[in-house]
Amino acid sequence: MSFLFTVLSTITSIYMLVILFRVILSWFPGTGQDGIVYYIRKITDPYLNWFRRFGFRIGHIDLSPILAIGVLSMLNRLFATMAVQGFITIGLVLALLLSAIWSFVSLLMIIMIIILVLRLIAHYARIGGGGFFWRLIDNVSHQVIFRINSFILRDRIINFGISVIVSLIIMILSYFILRLVVTFLSILLVNLPV
Repeated sequence: MSFLFTVLSTITSIYMLVILFRVILSWFPGTGQDGIVYYIRKITDPYLNWFRRFGFRIGHIDLSPILAIGVLSMLNRLFATMAVQGFITIGLVLALLLSAIWSFVSLLMIIMIIILVLRLIAHYARIGGGGFFWRLIDNVSHQVIFRINSFILRDRIINFGISVIVSLIIMILSYFILRLVVTFLSILLVNLPV
């Protein structure tokens, strides 16, 4: 039984790498429809399309591959744990689920922090412009800044640079607080006797 779970863990690891390769290929519009690219799409697109139908997007960024890889990662951890321990508890399954959710949320938060840092640098260095990259940064950062500032600062009008700084500080603090909470909850869940 341990061998079966080791094989399943290996298969999910390889499939995650193939999906990651597929995602990277999608960044380059010149990749052809023939050869190995065709087979990679044929293998990965049915799985990825299942997550795309939920519409996980921030601006023009499709987050469904991150969610798809997160689910595979959770299954991989479950299979690996079963291969090593031979059994699994409800607490361990809940801890793995919490870990998968946190992986997705923390990745989003790190992306948002990076985007806010880029926006802050662009604001004070007066760079940017009409390029696709800066429009994407502006589109995503303005949504985050608006939501955070409307919650924290209410209706006060402040300088844009200050609002970016406030948003960045809130995102960083939220990231570390949530990380501590998730770690604490995971320890509690793993130690459940059930």
